[in-house]
Amino acid sequence: MTDADPPLPLVLVAGMHAEARQRVVTWLLRTVPGSVALHHDLGTAVPGTVTRVVRDRSGTLDVGRAPLVNDCACCALREDLVPEVARLAGSARLAVVELWDSVEPKAMAEVVAAHGGDGITVSNVITAVEPALVLPSLAGGDDLSEAGLAAAPTDRRTVADTFARQLEYAPVLALVDEQEADDEDRALLRQLHPTARHIPLGDAELARAVFAGFDVEAAAAAQHPACALLPQEADEAGVATLVWRGERPFHPERLYQALEDLACAAARSRGRFWLADRPDTLLSWDAAGGALCVEESGPWLAALPDAAWELMPPVRRAAAALDWHPEHGDRGQHLVFTSPGLDREGLTRLLEDCLLTDAEYAAGPEGWKRFPAAFDALLAPVS
Repeated sequence: MTDADPPLPLVLVAGMHAEARQRVVTWLLRTVPGSVALHHDLGTAVPGTVTRVVRDRSGTLDVGRAPLVNDCACCALREDLVPEVARLAGSARLAVVELWDSVEPKAMAEVVAAHGGDGITVSNVITAVEPALVLPSLAGGDDLSEAGLAAAPTDRRTVADTFARQLEYAPVLALVDEQEADDEDRALLRQLHPTARHIPLGDAELARAVFAGFDVEAAAAAQHPACALLPQEADEAGVATLVWRGERPFHPERLYQALEDLACAAARSRGRFWLADRPDTLLSWDAAGGALCVEESGPWLAALPDAAWELMPPVRRAAAALDWHPEHGDRGQHLVFTSPGLDREGLTRLLEDCLLTDAEYAAGPEGWKRFPAAFDALLAPVS
């Protein structure tokens, strides 16, 4: 490949529904002339290696192995992916990278984008989905290690939260065996990712979508808790999405005691929140399959000096401005719950009971510091 040659388009095809993912890749190979598929199988490799398979519409072209990196199959994929795709740049029109079951497309898209000088560009990200399996996949509270899908010995993700992130990151969902789904299945999928293009396998639009283009930075911003593009209120075919907002901070002990009920209240919930005893820290909420992950996601902008604002991405500053409160700044509660049979009233009541009461709120930030630091079990203690 010369400097004058255009970069090779690369489309990532992800998904926990392995058979659906494989069918999407095979269909693309048969439909898009000059396409070549690359797949790293992290589950069947001999000890110490990862198996790499390259194929086109005629069949398998090459089988090789990449060594494990730091005992991590996913790390081996990162190290091996770009050189292998770059090797195809002179002969292929499209590289179709089929990601293994538990590999999340965000990490791989960012790896490819970081090597743009190697003559490769991410042309799109697709997650293959069987709509009838969406709810069972979100109910999978097992750890990936229990399901034989861990990418490394230290992999602590669950089946449900991994599937949810695969689904929500991709701008295109390829629907396989859609006719087997009912109205509830379709409504759940639409509400989980309403901005995605939902394209049935076999539709010519899917072949065109692989070349649509993909903005890795914008995709990352859309997933960041501070400015995530979360679903809106909805109620269809027995599936509901509740968007809950609050201005006051949560009482840390009452919220902690309610975590199990809140995590199990919906098939999927996510968003951002703030605690009274950690008023400067933006906290992320990510729950699926009854398992909840709470993490620190940096400071609220209102906690930063004005000079630091210029160091923040424009999308972050814009999101803060849209939700700005005269007293709290961008601090606030924004949680979204999606599920069949969602108890809106009960969930709203439970969340509101976790907010500070009038008397607690009147004590102000200095008084809030005396609340029990209940979240120290999940987060680093406040210094």
